[in-house]
Amino acid sequence: MRIAKTLLATCVVAFAATTAQAKEFRSSDVHPLDYPTVQAVMYMGKLINERSGGKNSVKVFGQSTLGSEKDTIEQTKIGALDMVRVNVAPFNNIVPATIVPSLPFLFKSTAHMRRVLDGPIGDEILAAMEAQGFIGLCFYDSGSRSFYSGKKAIKSVADTKGMKIRVQQSDMWVAMMQAVGANATPLPYAEVYTALKTGVVDAAENNWPSYESSRHYEAAKIYSLTEHSMAPELLVFSKKVWDGLSKEDQAIIRAAAKESVPYMRKLWDEREAQARKTVEAAGSQVVSDVDKKSFSDAMAPVYAKFAADPKLQDLVKRIQAAD
Repeated sequence: MRIAKTLLATCVVAFAATTAQAKEFRSSDVHPLDYPTVQAVMYMGKLINERSGGKNSVKVFGQSTLGSEKDTIEQTKIGALDMVRVNVAPFNNIVPATIVPSLPFLFKSTAHMRRVLDGPIGDEILAAMEAQGFIGLCFYDSGSRSFYSGKKAIKSVADTKGMKIRVQQSDMWVAMMQAVGANATPLPYAEVYTALKTGVVDAAENNWPSYESSRHYEAAKIYSLTEHSMAPELLVFSKKVWDGLSKEDQAIIRAAAKESVPYMRKLWDEREAQARKTVEAAGSQVVSDVDKKSFSDAMAPVYAKFAADPKLQDLVKRIQAAD
């Protein structure tokens, strides 16, 4: 009887210890729950739950519920948030290496971008985040970003002169707009719709799914295919939280994040095509006769200022030389 009680007590203690270690990782995103990046992190959470024997899981908070990208990056650094999915741009002022994939007209194509970010160069950029308190897990696609406005078609640099254009909260994006003669207006993503509606900004820029899911097309019906950037999305983990995890849990999280990338890309490609159909059906005008060279030529000062460091210049050259 005494032995049975001892065994029972041991089992209860062991169960309590396991339960105490169980973790629901909280992750933030500015997009709605059906968006490919959100779905990809949910898929990652499913893999983590299965591979940890049901111990760990992921809860994703979408639609900027926990704050703007800037806010949630800060929360993640101090460990108040476990993970965050953001565009690479808000990290430009935190991790210099992230500037490079943000540079305009850097990647030759979507396929080129994916090969680069899936390889050693991508791993190098992710690893650079650790010194600043983040664990870089993976890159997701963000498509090609283009300008949209409710005022006029943007076909060349001449058209952007004097326009108030919303940009992400990044010094480099501000410089990009200045290079094309526009007045950059940095705003959180959640404020863009109202800014377009009320005339706080004349235009914004983003990819097809964001343009559609945010309903920006209701306020800005002219979408000009400048395709000036393929700046990717980032999924990062709090180093403060990460350091308290077991090596086994860390390995599970890393593997699940990497496996969520092809899942996200499949959803992305489907969503991109559907988003374009949706906005065109709603009356958006797609402008394809764009003088991209006028924009790319104007970006020389941006490269000179933001990729001035020899290490960043080397990174640019290696990306441009990659097949």
